[in-house]
Amino acid sequence: MAGRWIETWEPEDETFWREKGERVARRNLWFSVLSEHIGFSIWTLWSVMVLFMGPEYGIDPAGKFFLISTATLVGALVRVPYTFAVARFGGRNWTVFSAVSLLVPTLAAFWVMEPGTSYATFVAVAALTGIGGGNFASSMTNINAFFPLHRKGWALGLNAGGGNIGVPVVQLVGLLVIGTLGASHPRIVLGVYIPLIVLAAVCAALYMDNLRPVKNDTGAALEAVRDPHTWIMAALYIGTFGSFIGYSFAFGLVLQTQFGRTPLQAASLTFIGPLLGSLIRPVGGRLADRYGGARITLATFAAMAAATGLVIHASGNASLPVFLTGFTALFVLTGLGNGSTYKMIPGIFHAKALARGLDAEAAAAHGRRLSGAAMGLIGAVGALGGLAINLAFRQSFQAAGTGTAAFWSFLAFYGVCFTLTWAVYLRRPAPVPTRAQLGYAEV
Repeated sequence: MAGRWIETWEPEDETFWREKGERVARRNLWFSVLSEHIGFSIWTLWSVMVLFMGPEYGIDPAGKFFLISTATLVGALVRVPYTFAVARFGGRNWTVFSAVSLLVPTLAAFWVMEPGTSYATFVAVAALTGIGGGNFASSMTNINAFFPLHRKGWALGLNAGGGNIGVPVVQLVGLLVIGTLGASHPRIVLGVYIPLIVLAAVCAALYMDNLRPVKNDTGAALEAVRDPHTWIMAALYIGTFGSFIGYSFAFGLVLQTQFGRTPLQAASLTFIGPLLGSLIRPVGGRLADRYGGARITLATFAAMAAATGLVIHASGNASLPVFLTGFTALFVLTGLGNGSTYKMIPGIFHAKALARGLDAEAAAAHGRRLSGAAMGLIGAVGALGGLAINLAFRQSFQAAGTGTAAFWSFLAFYGVCFTLTWAVYLRRPAPVPTRAQLGYAEV
């Protein structure tokens, strides 16, 4: 099975796609989703573990926010090397390795998760779980290479959404354990994931493929770094995915700290928002395919600002039902925005190639080349938004005992993202491909 390399891959060729490409691409997509799903669960493991950490652990809310911030930071940083690993080692081979590597943080957490463990040890183990965040970058880069441009919104949205569902699933597992056995058995959650990690690695080895045409391109990486659209899209992705992952890590802890929920009460609510946000992500990609990524992204940021205003009102008035309504809406909207922003990336680079006079085939190749390089950087910067959210919550609770000040800062940033989207891609749009050129709505 070590020889599973596909030598020729031409997804933009309709005959190739119809006769062979679509079947192979879909198979790789499903098993990529499985591995990425487990990766997200391990990355966000500490959003669940902190719910088990009662007074006997001796860690205050600020310390718990720092734990989840550590996992978020490492997950963001490893996305860059994971992006380039696909071309260096092959998508299948790297998926197997990255899945197996998840055993390290899971077994480490299983070993240390008990009262009396030093805080420094918890921080180190939380940092190890960050490698699960890298699975997203390698998976998205790999799947981006398998699909033609007019199917990328759906494929990338489904791949990312299926991975994102790993967040509410691990939180549901935590809820089941707390609800049936109480908050003193965190190792059961970890024990559930050990065989699932092995399953994901075995399935990747048996059913996925490496693409020989996918190669690391230093020139493309440098060109993507120099292109202002890479950084604009990174900022927008901070607003969408950064919000999703930051809120996913922090939601249960906010409920415990600000609204006095017990571990069971918090766990029974924590998974709902991430679940809805994950399920809606492919819809964001589909809507972007149909109506244009910039339009969907703009509407999403406007709605996120409105939902944040509702959360600020509820936070100031200690209204849990209104708070939950606003926060759940935020999760749904981040999911939509995740799909629409990621759909914009390949379309932007393809459009710029067409504007330079390249023919359709050359423009498609150029778009794949630059978007593959840009996605890792954009994904890493976007994930750093999750770190900023958790640090903002930590500071807000330390200073005032509530998260209201943090939400005001989030509202201001969504306003910046709305303005950027409108100014760059709608008021004075960058060159974009036409429907006739691409077969779907403009970026």
